[in-house]
Amino acid sequence: MNEDISLGRMRITDDLCKLLDILPEKIRLSVENHPQQNNLIEVVMDLGRFPEARFPDKAEYLYEAPISKEDLNYCIERVGPFSGDNRAGIERTLHRISAIRNRPGEIIGLTCRVGRAVYGTIGMIRDLVETGKSILMLGRPGVGKTTALREIARVLADDLHKRVVIIDTSNEIAGDGDIPHPAIGRARRMQVARPELQHQVMIEAVENHMPEVIVIDEIGTELEALAARTIAERGVQLVGTAHGNRLENLIKNPTLSDLVGGIQAVTLGDEEARRRASQKTVLERKAPPTFEIAVEMLERHRWVVHESVADMVDSLLRGRQPSPQVRTADANGKVTITSELPDSPGITPAGMSLRPTGWRTSGQMQPMPISLEDDSPSHAVSERIAEENSFEQLLNKSWNQLDAYQQDVEAGPNGEDLPIHIYPYAISRQQLEQVIDVLNLPVVLTKDMDSADAVLALRSHVKNHSKLKQITKARHIPIYSLKASSIPQITRALQRLLHMDDSTLAETTDLRLFSQNGSEDEIEALEEARLAVEQIVIPKGQPVELLPRSAKVRKMQHELVEHYRLKSTSFGDEPNRRLRIYPA
Repeated sequence: MNEDISLGRMRITDDLCKLLDILPEKIRLSVENHPQQNNLIEVVMDLGRFPEARFPDKAEYLYEAPISKEDLNYCIERVGPFSGDNRAGIERTLHRISAIRNRPGEIIGLTCRVGRAVYGTIGMIRDLVETGKSILMLGRPGVGKTTALREIARVLADDLHKRVVIIDTSNEIAGDGDIPHPAIGRARRMQVARPELQHQVMIEAVENHMPEVIVIDEIGTELEALAARTIAERGVQLVGTAHGNRLENLIKNPTLSDLVGGIQAVTLGDEEARRRASQKTVLERKAPPTFEIAVEMLERHRWVVHESVADMVDSLLRGRQPSPQVRTADANGKVTITSELPDSPGITPAGMSLRPTGWRTSGQMQPMPISLEDDSPSHAVSERIAEENSFEQLLNKSWNQLDAYQQDVEAGPNGEDLPIHIYPYAISRQQLEQVIDVLNLPVVLTKDMDSADAVLALRSHVKNHSKLKQITKARHIPIYSLKASSIPQITRALQRLLHMDDSTLAETTDLRLFSQNGSEDEIEALEEARLAVEQIVIPKGQPVELLPRSAKVRKMQHELVEHYRLKSTSFGDEPNRRLRIYPA
């Protein structure tokens, strides 16, 4: 069995055979003979259900025989003791076995997750690690935060020769047992008896073991955030992860906002409010951030880097959109650094085209003035929020204080002006490509703002990002704003942009537009909704209830109904939750 896999410049070690040894023989043999065993994520065993193997792109049953208590006990006897967070491990491995218990406390389900040590994952941010500044890693579960944390600890200890202490609450970083996994190198590991004591062990590590670096996974409580600030103020470098996908999530989280400096409401004087051109009560950063650098792990090989958390938070609170770095790595480990937006309208970053293409070369496009829609619903909402004084409402006010930017543009009548180059901003690229492909529209998506004929953006992002408006205004590029990144909204926006007859919109009922996978179940559910709308709701003016569907399929049906400019709601309890469509 291949336990050491090379991938480009990365090396992966998984000790998979040790995890298979704890599984009942029938399950073990099924996994060993599976063609994708090297991509296995976890094995799920629930009492009375078929054993299931999960891979990155699918999940499948290993065999069709229910799991018995004897199967569960076979595994339980071969792993370490389960701690307060219902997790256990295998000695000197990174595998994690998590338990599900019934009311009396008996184990009725196990999730056996494969732990892999991946060497070479931090090439994208190694320069930041070497600065000695504290680094906060953010990202959704499963994106690789703990794996990156383990590799950072090893590099700091072995390559940079620093005294590193890992606070390992659930033994995910350094593995189970008293002897840590070799993947952490010379770093030391402190285990935590109970999850609620994590903040105490953090302070103990600084007071007793003189570390230069503290590595901590999953900062999730106010006490842990306070402990992190205490450690940072003592001059110790912190490397940790926190719950939240983006930096904005932490700013809005009262429990963890202290990690980025904390947020407080401040009342400005009349003169200062006029100077800032803002309301009198604003949100400001309360203190220096605990972590000086933040890394948002959007995907395994695509990270957004904020080299100054303080500047980033200040900009967001004042309604300005910064230009963070986006770092990507290819299969060979080559790192590419780009920016989400150009630094200023007057500067063209390296790599961007200086020659406009498409519509703008014809001279037919003219810049339109910015219009402030005081009567718009978003403005009315802002006025209502201003009447409230709670922390959350003030924060939302800060995020929505700019007005909409409306543009209109005449399309060129000649064929040489096509295709149109569109720069999508905060719009699902997958949905855009789906609409363009299904409707066969003469549209090309571009990542280069200078080659774009138009920008397609979410209305909320246009309101909040003044820099985007400055750039598009300087480059004479119109913005088409969408209320939501949905198939109907995208379809209408592209048809407006192309000056297609709006009456043809209702005729565009190609169900592939609204289906994600094109499976028979999805098409069947969409066809049911289409027939209900076209044969009952519209001609007879009667509401219709559809058959129960999963949440994913219901979302597709909602979008199809919105396409007809009708309203629908979901009602009922799972698994009988279903759609009700209403006449206009």
